[in-house]
Amino acid sequence: MIAETARRVRENVQRVIIGKDEVINLVLAAVLSEGHILLEDVPGTGKTTLAKALATSLGCEFRRIQFTPDLLPSDVTGINYFNQKRQEFEYRPGPILSQVVLADEINRATPRTQSALLEAMQERQVTVDLETKKLPRPFLVIATQNPIELEGTFPLPEAQIDRFLMRIDIGYPSLDEERDLLTRFRTDDPMETLAPVTEPETVQQMIRDVRAIRVEQSVHNYIVDVIRTTRAHHEVDLGASPRATLALYRSSQAWAAIQGRDFVLPDDVKRLAPAVMTHRIMLSPQMRLRGRKPEEIVADIVNTVPVPVEA
Repeated sequence: MIAETARRVRENVQRVIIGKDEVINLVLAAVLSEGHILLEDVPGTGKTTLAKALATSLGCEFRRIQFTPDLLPSDVTGINYFNQKRQEFEYRPGPILSQVVLADEINRATPRTQSALLEAMQERQVTVDLETKKLPRPFLVIATQNPIELEGTFPLPEAQIDRFLMRIDIGYPSLDEERDLLTRFRTDDPMETLAPVTEPETVQQMIRDVRAIRVEQSVHNYIVDVIRTTRAHHEVDLGASPRATLALYRSSQAWAAIQGRDFVLPDDVKRLAPAVMTHRIMLSPQMRLRGRKPEEIVADIVNTVPVPVEA
């Protein structure tokens, strides 16, 4: 059921996002892992369109927050205001109280406003004037940031970056995909006629079913070994956190389910490792000066840590 529903969602999203099977599968794995996504790419590659198409396909409520330097935490979480007609305070929900939230250009907001997302992303609730509001389920934050534009931006703190299950680069389309893009969007925008192919209740059941995907003890150990190797690596100042261990475990389960399997393979772990780990490790200053990238370190690690084999 998971694989079939994932296929229908993927095909629906591909009506507006040309190609990018791997990207869409990664996003679906994040949804089924109850994780959040950081999309980091240049403008115009379809980050916002992907978020809207995903929310529509899942039948989920969608809200977009444009992050700017003057955005306040209350603009995200909502406020209590005094209703003069009723002579009492009432809560006016902010856009965070939605199922799929697009935090557009998140690094343009001040750290104070960025921190308003921390409680929502981790605990799936917001606190306004000492009153806690539960967020709807499923709940997914898709944040975007432009990696090449640094003026007027505030880098995300490590605590917030670690709360993103995955960091995904969409990338430019291939030659054939870009030609197909012109053909498909020549007369109409497919986004305007996109319809849901499932519903939030089904997504929640899929999330519960993913937890039952079998992970052998040898794969358990492999996941832990991969994560712990980042902490001992001579080129890394800050290795992946225990949260990364859980993220790699959950996302591997989701990936296996999307592929139609009820068990996780070491290859699932290797495939998910770059998306789950690259934003969670900090290279030493010497390595950054030499031009080394986290992607290269993660690739080295998954290629050197012994892969479990069946006896």
